[in-house]
Amino acid sequence: MKLFLSLFFLITLSFADFIGLTPNTLQNKIDERIVVIDIRTPEEWKESGVIPTSKKIMFFDQSGKYDVDKWLNEFSKYVKSSEQPFVLVCRSGNRTGVVGDFLANKLGYKHVFHLENGINSWISQNRITEK
Repeated sequence: MKLFLSLFFLITLSFADFIGLTPNTLQNKIDERIVVIDIRTPEEWKESGVIPTSKKIMFFDQSGKYDVDKWLNEFSKYVKSSEQPFVLVCRSGNRTGVVGDFLANKLGYKHVFHLENGINSWISQNRITEK
């Protein structure tokens, strides 16, 4: 029984928050100076622009390849600890789901947010982007 409770406690603690945000909620977080990381490709940034204050750090290239170590090195310039909240943005929310799950559940980041439906939801509400 003691082993079961220890495993249950360990498993419960290992799952960090990974929360979807609406554009309105994201704007509130931006106003609070949260770090926003746009993981799309340079072509996508150029096409639609990025949310103001976003840090552009491509995760997957056009062919779906990635370099986790290189990405984490760049990411760590903006997110200094596993306790610091941050928001991930991609085109539709799929890539941020993969990356956010990895950061929260494999690397132990505690406050991982992502923009639900990605930059598409931001643009659909006629919000400003920067090119």
